[in-house]
Amino acid sequence: MSVRTVRTRLFAASTVALAALALTACEGGSDTGADSPSSSTTATAEAKPSTADSAGTSGDNGSNGTDAQGDKGGSSGSSGAGENNGTAGGSGNGNEKGSGNDSGTQDKGTLGKCSASAVKITATEVERPVNHLLLTATNTGSKSCYLPAYPQAKFGEAQSVPPVFEETKPQAVTTLEPGKSGYAGVLLSAADGSAGNGHTVNTLTIPFGDGSIATVSLPSGGVHVDDALQVTYWQSTMDNALY
Repeated sequence: MSVRTVRTRLFAASTVALAALALTACEGGSDTGADSPSSSTTATAEAKPSTADSAGTSGDNGSNGTDAQGDKGGSSGSSGAGENNGTAGGSGNGNEKGSGNDSGTQDKGTLGKCSASAVKITATEVERPVNHLLLTATNTGSKSCYLPAYPQAKFGEAQSVPPVFEETKPQAVTTLEPGKSGYAGVLLSAADGSAGNGHTVNTLTIPFGDGSIATVSLPSGGVHVDDALQVTYWQSTMDNALY
């Protein structure tokens, strides 16, 4: 065998060996490349259901919020014409409106101040106690009313009104229903004549809380008054007025 022949065979053998190595390397690289996409695909597939679950949970929460809002927004007020309007998005906020009528204004017929146009006052001399005058205020109107605390009686040309017996003050102001009366007593003069400035008067006026003034007729010949002149509070009974 010649030297050339030997070299040719060695070269051929080397080429075959190199080709085999190259083929082996290619097969190993191909396996590695195939495994990687497979792992990536699996990871992606496993991640997607997790995202979907989160979205589903979020959707459930949104639905629950809407239902809760709907329940709250849908309720209607039981007083007046109230209504609740829920805001969108399940925020749970409601705007309440009410058109109930409660202005606090008084209805017709509510108790008010007595007036000279609806209450008549008369003056009567009594035997007991002596030197006393009984004032009777009668409601001639159709509505109940309340009298002033006491009669600020002005006898004749007097510049001031007589003081009031504080011990006769009732627990509440005297009210008059239609046709009913209230009473007040007047001490005209000292029983023993000890008080000064005695004189006879023929006129009497008594103001009411609404600004009106009643003119009261006195007994014929007038009445004698002096510095002892004093009145009681308006009372609901005659006995309390004639103390």
